[in-house]
Amino acid sequence: MLLCLDVGNTHILGGIFDEDKLIARFRYATHLIGTADQFGIFLLNILQAKKIAPENIHATAISSVVPSCDYTLRHTFSLYFDTSIFMLQAGVKTGLNIKYKNPNEVGADRIANAIGAVNAFPNKNLIIIDMGTATTLCAVTKKRDYLGGTILPGMRLGMESLKLNTAKLMEVDIEAATAYLGRSTRESIQAGLYYGQLGALKEIIAGYKREVFADEPVMVIGTGGFAQLYKDKSLFDVILPDLVLQGLGKAYELSLQNGEK
Repeated sequence: MLLCLDVGNTHILGGIFDEDKLIARFRYATHLIGTADQFGIFLLNILQAKKIAPENIHATAISSVVPSCDYTLRHTFSLYFDTSIFMLQAGVKTGLNIKYKNPNEVGADRIANAIGAVNAFPNKNLIIIDMGTATTLCAVTKKRDYLGGTILPGMRLGMESLKLNTAKLMEVDIEAATAYLGRSTRESIQAGLYYGQLGALKEIIAGYKREVFADEPVMVIGTGGFAQLYKDKSLFDVILPDLVLQGLGKAYELSLQNGEK
């Protein structure tokens, strides 16, 4: 079995694959990772709850955008698991042609999403939208050229910015707004967050289709914690909640084929 961990700024998304089948998934708050012992005990408890024996985990694949956690993760697996560790990072062969000016700047989560997307939908132009702490968009051509993307603050960052930088605005629940016009401060913030993201994404998608893909057919894929809020807004062609895990699993398979560790 393969244990995959996508370490984001807010959450660690974990998944366990038995061959190509995702048999378990879990989330853990990144700021609670603590020591190698604390995180190791958490993982052992998760495996016990999922009725998976730790010795059945033969390898671990990790994508991380939080460098301060990387040592703790490596130490965790050296202490509590007898597995190889694959880190998705610059220089790893992914099957993508990275066209970024500096390929080292592309986040591991964005690469994992792109790998998962091109394997799920080969020979298609793709726009991948990941709605997490940040909202990221990536453009990938049907030839597997990763062209680049767009990054904007996610909904929670927007809400926290309003709370921290104003005297009277408060924290609100992140949810689908029922109207453009809020009739209370709370409703007004929720409407601004929800429709602000929707409007920004529609504009950027339209720009990509014109400028990047010259109006060729494009599939728009949604993923990340907040993507489900827009499932009825005709924003995405498909929503794949586990896209980053699927991509990380594929990246690990490629590393075996290429003789990487």
